[in-house]
Amino acid sequence: MQHLTAADAEDRQRRIAGGLLARGWGEGDRFALVAPSSATLLLTVLAALRRGIVPVVLNAALTERELAALVADADVVGRLGPAEISRLAESSPVELATHPRARPMHYTSGTTGTPKGVWSGLLTDEQAAALVAEEDELWGFSADDRHLVCSPLHHSAPIRFAAGTLLAGGEVVVLERFTPAAFTDAVETFAPTTTFMVPAHLQRLREAGAPDLGSFRLLAHAGSPCPVPLKQWSIDRFPTDSVWEFYGSTEGQFTTCPAGEWVDRPGTVGRARPGRSLAVDDDGTVWCTVPEHARFTYWRNPEATARAWRGDAFTVGDLGRLDEDGYLYLDGRRDDLIISGGVNVYPLEVEQALHDLEGVDEVAVFGLPDERWGQRVCAAVVGAATPEAVQAHARERLAPYKRPKQVFVLDVLPHTATGKIRRLDLADECARTVDQARSDW
Repeated sequence: MQHLTAADAEDRQRRIAGGLLARGWGEGDRFALVAPSSATLLLTVLAALRRGIVPVVLNAALTERELAALVADADVVGRLGPAEISRLAESSPVELATHPRARPMHYTSGTTGTPKGVWSGLLTDEQAAALVAEEDELWGFSADDRHLVCSPLHHSAPIRFAAGTLLAGGEVVVLERFTPAAFTDAVETFAPTTTFMVPAHLQRLREAGAPDLGSFRLLAHAGSPCPVPLKQWSIDRFPTDSVWEFYGSTEGQFTTCPAGEWVDRPGTVGRARPGRSLAVDDDGTVWCTVPEHARFTYWRNPEATARAWRGDAFTVGDLGRLDEDGYLYLDGRRDDLIISGGVNVYPLEVEQALHDLEGVDEVAVFGLPDERWGQRVCAAVVGAATPEAVQAHARERLAPYKRPKQVFVLDVLPHTATGKIRRLDLADECARTVDQARSDW
């Protein structure tokens, strides 16, 4: 684990920013950042943003083929890995803006599975200050905080919480990789006050046994639905009123829900964040009206941008319902999206990688419930290919979290009259196969 004080973080950011400027990179430029979680990765993101240089933060677990496609699409001025960002801190320091002048650019996908860059552009000084103030006021970041980073820093939420803490003068402890043992060690060594986790982290902690959690004033969780027993365990184990859920996406944030409100309304993901409002269409599509500093476009994709926005409100295509007091209940994520361990997996992308395997005549990818990960990635194939061949092919072409954990070989796949695969029917059929196999054990 790595420990950052605010003073050390500020000095290192100034030197990292100096290194970026020495490369000739300037305001509005984008660069690809591909490295495992570390304090240096976090500081590089923050240093760049405070000079108006936008890091395109990519998952280091992606294959080179996957990375190359995203780097090309982002039209970057360069690409930095672990060795390069370590050397940046040896540069001469430069001055930094008080607030980040942009949001990092992350890639996400919709139901099409086509990666889309979420681009906020450069913020004015007023917008930049408002963005930081919104997070500070909501989560109460202060110089007294010590934030524990549990989730990979190529995701937007872990960066937001860690950066907000440093900007407020607090300290940050970074776990390069989450394990219950590493978490326990960090808690016992540093007594952190805040952390962000996905339900898969909490499940592993529950299974392994949690340490004394009395130092925490805030556990924020999101990323996937949290099973009720796990949610109740978290509320019982963490200090009173410290557990908060929020609902959001890479594109933007919708709601927050403190523990007490969830206890009164089990299943809700809360109400709109301050300064925002929610609406639900007749078909269940959830929309969120946001302030100017929270707007975005999809990089070089005006059609997707137009679909996402309606005036000052945006949607990511999720479905839900609002009760009379404004509490949101989600009825489903994007139609085909799989959320495994808090990470989005898009079936079409996996299917495209498997389709070119000899012996795969047809393939459909879907999620099945999983006690640890929320959902596990599964594939159903028609053809002569064996499950072992499908999984071996996936290992060559896909990052680990995208690879099917189970492969079902079927005679036919269920289709609608228009030829679309009925994924829900397929998932139900395969789930029954799993349940029958278990009953035969």
